[in-house]
Amino acid sequence: MKNILIVAPTVRENKNIRLAIERKGEELKNRYTVAFSGIGKAAAAATLTRHLLQAEQPYDLVAVIGYAAGTLGFKQGEIVVPNSVQYHDADIPEGFIPEITDARKLLGTDNVTVFTGDSFVNARSVAEIKARFGVERAIFDMEIGAIAIACEMCGNVPLVAVKVISDVPEDGHTELSYEEFANTWTDFSPILDKVDTF
Repeated sequence: MKNILIVAPTVRENKNIRLAIERKGEELKNRYTVAFSGIGKAAAAATLTRHLLQAEQPYDLVAVIGYAAGTLGFKQGEIVVPNSVQYHDADIPEGFIPEITDARKLLGTDNVTVFTGDSFVNARSVAEIKARFGVERAIFDMEIGAIAIACEMCGNVPLVAVKVISDVPEDGHTELSYEEFANTWTDFSPILDKVDTF
């Protein structure tokens, strides 16, 4: 049995994953603690660091869960477990500060990068990110890149991200599309099932 810390960035994600853990109960093969981190890189890294340093028992795995935007080719409701993370908003010359700009490995099974930045993405910014990094498929969040750095600095704790696609900006989705989806896709059992396989 692993001791797993789940990071939920939003109030809604925090509530949904706690309910899923409660419903699954003894079916789960691992032990879970849920940390509500707040939104954005600074809040997420600070929350994670506090939990890792104050834990009575070391965590075997950190899992970031919740909603994420995706590029064309993804559909709302699709669950993605990316295998790398990279900042999309670090405007630094290539190779100058690699500890910030380089991609980091995640324990994901999907050959997809999650790009992290302190901003919502839209069709225009998604197109710019795809062109800048030379990718066609990607997902987007506001926390995982910072959490990856915190995991490294607190003892190289393994990290996985399990995200459900809430909106596809290139398909015309907006923050209203995200809200609509998040208000209806509230059963996080499929996300928890993925986490529980690690």
